Amino acid sequence: MERTDRLVTPVLVGGCAIILISFAVRSSFGLFQIPIADEFGWLRAEFSMAIAIQNLAWGIGQPIFGAIAEKVGDRKAIALGVLLYVIGLVVSAYAITPGQHQLLEVLVGFGIAGTGFGVILAMVARAASDENRSLTLGIVTACGSAGQVVGPPLAEALLSAFPWQTVFLIFGGIILAALLFLPMLKAPEKPSTPELEETLGAILGKAFRDPSFLLIFIGFFSCGYQLGFITAHFPAFITEYCGPIAPGGVLHTMGVTTTSALGAMAIAMIGLANIGGTLFAAYLGKTYSKKNLLALIYLGRTVAAATFILLPITPLSVIVFSVVMGSLWLATVPLTSGLVGYIYGLRYMGTLYGIVFFSHQLGSFAGVWLGGELYDLYGNYTMVWWVGIGVGALSAIVHLPIKEIPLRLRAVQAA
Repeated sequence: MERTDRLVTPVLVGGCAIILISFAVRSSFGLFQIPIADEFGWLRAEFSMAIAIQNLAWGIGQPIFGAIAEKVGDRKAIALGVLLYVIGLVVSAYAITPGQHQLLEVLVGFGIAGTGFGVILAMVARAASDENRSLTLGIVTACGSAGQVVGPPLAEALLSAFPWQTVFLIFGGIILAALLFLPMLKAPEKPSTPELEETLGAILGKAFRDPSFLLIFIGFFSCGYQLGFITAHFPAFITEYCGPIAPGGVLHTMGVTTTSALGAMAIAMIGLANIGGTLFAAYLGKTYSKKNLLALIYLGRTVAAATFILLPITPLSVIVFSVVMGSLWLATVPLTSGLVGYIYGLRYMGTLYGIVFFSHQLGSFAGVWLGGELYDLYGNYTMVWWVGIGVGALSAIVHLPIKEIPLRLRAVQAA
């Protein structure tokens, strides 16, 4: 397929559909915290560890699937990801011990890696024109948020009608449906001759020696920490600590009568707000410095989280926080992936972004795991919130010295 100046292409549509399906299921795992813990009498940390391992496996698998896609093709990598995702969900439905859940979440994590940002964003970026690239990355990321809008309420509805085991099986069938979109993902345009001549080892060596790559890697940690913690623990946090929902109020008229339902709604609202936030960030990324935009996003997250935890937790504060945090939620993804592609080229963008994304998933692992451990230790989530605020401030700072100039131009300037 030749690169086209059209914004909407089959590759973009197919990639968006797969991301939406994958993230709809992934974003719903926090809703299983209480049902699974209550059935088996587990501590909160047990299933939290399973979700944390899922996030870590996702991070480990991302550069692996990026390299697979670049070696044997995007569609084969995605098909492998779907297969692992489905197997992980189906077998998890029959798991009865914490160790079994934690082990099987490795399969789910690798499945998310094969159907997630690392493969899809690189594929879409290679197929897009220079003018449309930033916006197409934003559209794909926004579709991940759309999955977050759909997934938690769907999980909440299914859990009210079926055991959690049945819901896992239903989700396995939904993930399998992603294979229907593979025919739309034709191979993107081959890269330029200079990029073809450069090996993966050579570009990895250049990236690892570049301080900017390390700063991008460090900066993405807090994004994963905050997203992992909130996705896994925010529904339970709201259920246990939010003030009562006033009878006859606006939420009641919307069908939200319990804090459990508010938790599912909050995750969905984060995803809904992020659709606009991500597209706006991607649009700004066409004109303004991506590293500076990232610093502002992390600063905004830090202020929002600090304000939320310092104020009383009420249904109104939950809604306001969800909208504010949602507008900044995945806005980092098109900017970070676009920054990697801009500085280091598109040929091995999937692998390079996958390595950076590993930092994101290390953060996710820490956020999910610490959320459960510190909850069991202190009986609340206060400490883990403040850790997230601290690493968010750090990310805002480390993005500022990044050298936002392509490597090939740096070499010319040095000569």
